Amino acid sequence: MRLAALGCTVAIALASHAGSAESQSGEPQSVAVKSAPAKPSAATPSATTYSLRYKLHAGEEIRTRVSQLATIETTISGSTQTTQMISLSTKLWRIKSVDKSGNITLEHVVENVDMRNEMSGRQEIHYNSQTDQKAPPGYEDVAKSLNTPLTVVTIDPAGTVISRDEKHRPALDASGSVLVMPLPKEPAAIGTAWMLPNEVTVALEDGTVKKIQTRERYELEEVKNGIATIGVETQILTPVSNPKIRAQLIQRLWKGHIRFDIDAGRMASQRTDLDERVLSFSGPDSSMHYVARFTEELLPAETKTAAAK
Repeated sequence: MRLAALGCTVAIALASHAGSAESQSGEPQSVAVKSAPAKPSAATPSATTYSLRYKLHAGEEIRTRVSQLATIETTISGSTQTTQMISLSTKLWRIKSVDKSGNITLEHVVENVDMRNEMSGRQEIHYNSQTDQKAPPGYEDVAKSLNTPLTVVTIDPAGTVISRDEKHRPALDASGSVLVMPLPKEPAAIGTAWMLPNEVTVALEDGTVKKIQTRERYELEEVKNGIATIGVETQILTPVSNPKIRAQLIQRLWKGHIRFDIDAGRMASQRTDLDERVLSFSGPDSSMHYVARFTEELLPAETKTAAAK
């Protein structure tokens, strides 16, 4: 269990959740978006629509402050163990180029991390990349990947992935996160929903793997003072009755909101939460309770030094 907890913490540092979004496979992939505009009522014969587009510029460096808190409580044969994880990091999008069609090529980098992992009956493991000269066991790969491009991706203004090159991938993707949030192809009214399909691979007891179909569902809920509030929820499409498989999926069942600055053409902030419980995942008396929160907030361009601190 300790290795799994460490793996989860490592993944937190190297990945960022929705507001950041598509399949984590290394192959270039287009974002499949399906829009369902809200139907105007008799009182509002023509609903106001909003064009949601990324508007990034070559040479920009866009930083966000990412935090993820998680508590995993597992009970097996009457013995309960609690693992608590905290990860704080500064994420950087380095905009390399923007072509005449508005297609954006960017590098995704993690500049620094401050990570803690504490398990019942064990000493806390702590790694701060800015103060620790050497990473503790379990965090060596995190240290090696800092301040180097993790992914180079080209997207169109709606967030469709044109090409993607994984430079460094975490050994375990515990968040089910996506790199770039997709946007609706057409101007969207309040109530418009669009989907991002995904495929998750889980391990079976016989050593084989099973592919589970999931999707991220987005919905434009509100626009106020130029900020669009977008609801996001992970949905599992493949029927899953096996609690062992369910236990592997619960870390991906996020639900929350993303705030998108329409004029600036970029995410302003996001917050997603997770509170899931699985019974009988390892015997009739076993249970797993996973509670987590993910937040990301855009940092002003001039706060690079402050963000690092």
